[in-house]
Amino acid sequence: MVTFLSGGTGTPKLLDGVAAAFSPEETTVIANTGDDVELGGLIVSPDVDTLLFQGGGVLDRETWWGIDGDTHRTNSALMDIAESAGLSKGPKYLPKEKQTDGRQIANWRRFSGVAEFMTIGDRDRAIHISRTSLLDEGQTLSEVTQQLAGAFGLTIDLLPMSNDPVASLVHTDRGLMHFQEYWVAHNGEPTVNTVEFRGSSKAEPAPGVLDALQDTVVIGPSNPVTSIGPILALPGVANALAQTTVVAVSPFLGDSAFSGPAESLMEAVNADPSTEGLATAYPFADAFVIDTTDDANFNRPTIRTNIEINSREDANRVIRAIRNAIERVR
Repeated sequence: MVTFLSGGTGTPKLLDGVAAAFSPEETTVIANTGDDVELGGLIVSPDVDTLLFQGGGVLDRETWWGIDGDTHRTNSALMDIAESAGLSKGPKYLPKEKQTDGRQIANWRRFSGVAEFMTIGDRDRAIHISRTSLLDEGQTLSEVTQQLAGAFGLTIDLLPMSNDPVASLVHTDRGLMHFQEYWVAHNGEPTVNTVEFRGSSKAEPAPGVLDALQDTVVIGPSNPVTSIGPILALPGVANALAQTTVVAVSPFLGDSAFSGPAESLMEAVNADPSTEGLATAYPFADAFVIDTTDDANFNRPTIRTNIEINSREDANRVIRAIRNAIERVR
């Protein structure tokens, strides 16, 4: 049995090769939900959805976001309405008193749908409508995710990290922003001062999460701060990881991240923005998988391979290296 911690695009790319070493029926994936937002009244869960679309064979693999070949008529119409009505474009939070009105929301992750700043496809939007409606009927995020996973034919077990709302917030030189505002609307350009996971101290791991963490755990090559950090911030998670076998795959090639804002975010939390910084980010890790050209050194077993993933064959290679690392520390 093996459990992957997933967020962003790094771990989903890795999961393309999971069958090279692990049975899908014995594989659990815990997905980050700190990136979730409510946009125009709909709950958008980006990291969960990437795994749903990947498992269902419909993921847009150019962007690793949304559904391949999706149309964007609703998004375009929203832009036209905003322009015709003279409404402001870009991210706009609902008022503070509306952040927790009705459905429980962790400040701040509730955005207006006017000229929505995240481009959501029409088929993609159907998932958000279904998710939000089922939540409003009283189901938990875990229950909804299980139903959606069944609809997409997933063979792995997919768990959201928590049924409770957590917001990944980035404190920048331009003010406080939700991670999606910082990354999508501002292209990661603002200088980051620090990062917080609002709501995490009161949130509970979703049913099955702590049980899954008793198995061997693989932390994929996702952003250590905003993709994996929210999971680690949940009560009981770090302690559980300290009690089990953990292998971490580097999202860096030396001091350069393969994708995303990992470098600036690592600096903001006082971790070296490089492969060696993973020792700070993941002090409980028993072994690391890093690139063959990386000169990082750890006082723990380290397996080297080409960790760049651009194809299923690449994913197979890295998965086999992970298996090797697990065997080294068991």
